[in-house]
Amino acid sequence: MTEHSIEFFPPKNAAGEARLRQTIAELLPLKPAFASVTFGAGGSTRERTFDTVRLIQDEYPLEAVPHLSCIASTREGVREILERYRAQGIRRIVALRGDLPEGMDTPGEFRFANELVGFIKDFGGFEIHVAAYPEAHPQAPDPLADLDNFVRKAEAGADVAITQYFYNNNAYYQFVDDLRRRGLDIPVVVGVMPIVNYGQIARFSALCGAEIPRFIRERMEAYGDDLESQRAFGIEVVTRQCEDLLRQGVPGLHFYTLNQAEPTASIWRNLGI
Repeated sequence: MTEHSIEFFPPKNAAGEARLRQTIAELLPLKPAFASVTFGAGGSTRERTFDTVRLIQDEYPLEAVPHLSCIASTREGVREILERYRAQGIRRIVALRGDLPEGMDTPGEFRFANELVGFIKDFGGFEIHVAAYPEAHPQAPDPLADLDNFVRKAEAGADVAITQYFYNNNAYYQFVDDLRRRGLDIPVVVGVMPIVNYGQIARFSALCGAEIPRFIRERMEAYGDDLESQRAFGIEVVTRQCEDLLRQGVPGLHFYTLNQAEPTASIWRNLGI
């Protein structure tokens, strides 16, 4: 069954929480399957993640799915988090390696995401979602090595993958074909990043390794500071991208909302999902 979902980050203050509540209220009519909640580098937003998961779970008819990164964590610490989520009735976890916090030299007791996946699998009771990088993780030595890394996560017990955002659908189709040739039939849900502010997306993409196709880059640069034109073109481009993906039978779309409702809602409604 195809599932479409959304992602939030934990707000930092009361104003951010108010904006998040407004965003949730505006997106609820779309009936997303769940809302994932991010987890900062080295667990830097750990308590805010707990609070945001609790807010969604207790106050809205929406399943909350916490992210959990393992860098700079201990096995005992991760076990405590899993016990806390199990007691809350959480049934899905997004398991990630995460980034090493600035100033830390060692990754802790977990070095790679596949080790965290195996630990959660042994703990039991959760559907495990993991990250996938159709254009390869920016720290991977090459795409084939990154594919090997993903295979290790899948074989460790991952149930579903959610991709980093991309704007070249052929990268996704190639990635899925490569997995199938290796005998893996894990569902690979597409991460969708609406384009609203080109400068912001360009900065994100430089960090995460997502390629911005030339036709998008040159059109956006031609708009200059005309943010309304950037937004209109970005919504159109991502809508067409998603239409193609849905025609090809992807198992779901996962929208990176950046705690804003309107871009995701516009694309979702354009698609009629």
